[in-house]
Amino acid sequence: MAQVLRVGIAGLGTVGASVVRLLDSQRDALALRTGRRIEITAVSARDRTRDRGVDLTGVEWYEDPVALARSPGIDLFVELIGGENGTAKAAVEAALASGKSVVTANKALIAYHGRQLAALAEENGVALAFEASVAGGIPVIKTVKEGLAGNSVSRIYGILNGTCNYILTRMEREGDSFSKCLKQAQKLGYAEADPTFDIGGHDTAHKLTILAALAFGVDVNIGAVYVEGIETIDAIDIRMARKLGYRIKLLGVAERSDSGIEQRVHPTMVPSDSPIARVMGVTNAVTIQGDAVGELTLSGPGAGGDATASAVLADIADVARGVVSPPFGSPVATLGRAIQEPIKRHEGGYYIRLTVADKPGAAASIVTSFADLEISLESIIQNRSESAAQLDPAGRSGAPVPVVVITYATTEAAVRKAVDKVIAEGYVVEKPQVIRIERE
Repeated sequence: MAQVLRVGIAGLGTVGASVVRLLDSQRDALALRTGRRIEITAVSARDRTRDRGVDLTGVEWYEDPVALARSPGIDLFVELIGGENGTAKAAVEAALASGKSVVTANKALIAYHGRQLAALAEENGVALAFEASVAGGIPVIKTVKEGLAGNSVSRIYGILNGTCNYILTRMEREGDSFSKCLKQAQKLGYAEADPTFDIGGHDTAHKLTILAALAFGVDVNIGAVYVEGIETIDAIDIRMARKLGYRIKLLGVAERSDSGIEQRVHPTMVPSDSPIARVMGVTNAVTIQGDAVGELTLSGPGAGGDATASAVLADIADVARGVVSPPFGSPVATLGRAIQEPIKRHEGGYYIRLTVADKPGAAASIVTSFADLEISLESIIQNRSESAAQLDPAGRSGAPVPVVVITYATTEAAVRKAVDKVIAEGYVVEKPQVIRIERE
């Protein structure tokens, strides 16, 4: 059997402790699968006294993760600190420059510095692996990079944030408001005290830009992603989606367009019978469209200690086998540019909810405004039952009424102009809700 692979782990939080535990339980099986024993020989964490439920007897402790990364006593550095800059970045750079392979679960680090770090790994002939950075325990990065290497991918999209999916699922099942469902997610530990990073779509954007780089051979560039969150989704939108045969999901979508690679994150209406619509709760899912394989959907736990540790161990096993390949599937020098496609160029169907004054001329103004922009309407629904229940319990004449417009395929620019035109007519009394529809 080959020489022992000596592993140093920086960060012993939920994921780090799970990696230690899982590696201990799978030690013999991993040795058989990789032809090499894998041992954790050193760690770095803030608090040595904390009980993590794992046995670290005989393991060397480092106060400084960067010193651990440079240590001659390890062959592989596992970064589980988190954060796009600071100690995590410095430690990963130090390990790569020292000729050590790196495994990380740090999506922000890869989203912001992936190209630079990949170049450093290639320069030193070592691996930079980050399966755990996207979709937790779902092996989506290996699927795109290895399993679909013989495909030309045209589109990759998915539910990449369990917090948002839990909130939207609960809003549908319980009929509760966004704020109430967010509080429940925080109580259960699915959402942070400050949930902005998740509900604002930024977490999904980090993961999407990594998938886009792998799928399309472009530079990893977080600045190329258009981002909207789920903060504006109202209970009425959830109810209307169900009535229309859709569910609302926060999707990250990357696809080829005539002018390049379009990357966007936003709430999306998807057909309720589609595979992605059936993914509920904190579960993640990714759908990949390839020319040879067709459409492939992977779903599973997108977060959690054991699920993420499973992905980390998969990368460690590859390093033990001696697998070294370009981190993004192709050498850094060959990656194309990723620039943000203006969202106004996006084409597709739209759900538009307008809260308008219930008086003569309102509906006609809406129809005319959309017709003037050559937007074909699939349906227009004036929902007085919603207005009576939600806006005016007394049912007074003239109370605002939700009017929902569903369009056939059109451009974002045309939709925005039509909505602005309706607003200018003076009938709209609240900020309009615009949600894109993915009908595939």
